[in-house]
Amino acid sequence: MSILKIAQLGNPVLRQETSSLSSKDIMTPYVQKLIDDMVETMREYEGVGLAAPQIHEPRQITVIESAGSVRYPNTMNIPLTVLINPVITWYSEEKADGWEGCLSIEDFRGLVPRSTSVRVSAMDRKGKSVSINATGFFAVVLQHEIDHLNGTVFIDRIKDLKTLSFFSEYERYWVKDVKEK
Repeated sequence: MSILKIAQLGNPVLRQETSSLSSKDIMTPYVQKLIDDMVETMREYEGVGLAAPQIHEPRQITVIESAGSVRYPNTMNIPLTVLINPVITWYSEEKADGWEGCLSIEDFRGLVPRSTSVRVSAMDRKGKSVSINATGFFAVVLQHEIDHLNGTVFIDRIKDLKTLSFFSEYERYWVKDVKEK
């Protein structure tokens, strides 16, 4: 397995739509290794999700995992989840603001409104159809990663750009407000 280079904001690959994969494509050694490399890369950089465009691959693949995350320490554990061609088929009307960051926009956080629940249809790494009903943090991560597959990054969804902060300033000025809620 390999640790891959993360595309940073400004790289055109982050703003383009991605290509879907067929069941046959998914089972190729190239795609299976790509998935393994994405998982290793996500873990190396202490992310909770990684979409293929973030590693310069404009394909509809995302990996998600949250178990004792350093970047998001107060969140639920999410088992390793590999999604191919994911589509959000339902969003809750209820939304909540939450702080987000991104491996492609290093050292920044911003307050983003997201639906509190979603339903996602996709294929797993074996090409099997899966459906996920997610709430809370898992729903947010799914929305964030699927946005990447459509050329959208979290800063595009910030309501008030005054909340966009370097991570050190987020910790200094905003974390107290977050912990009090």
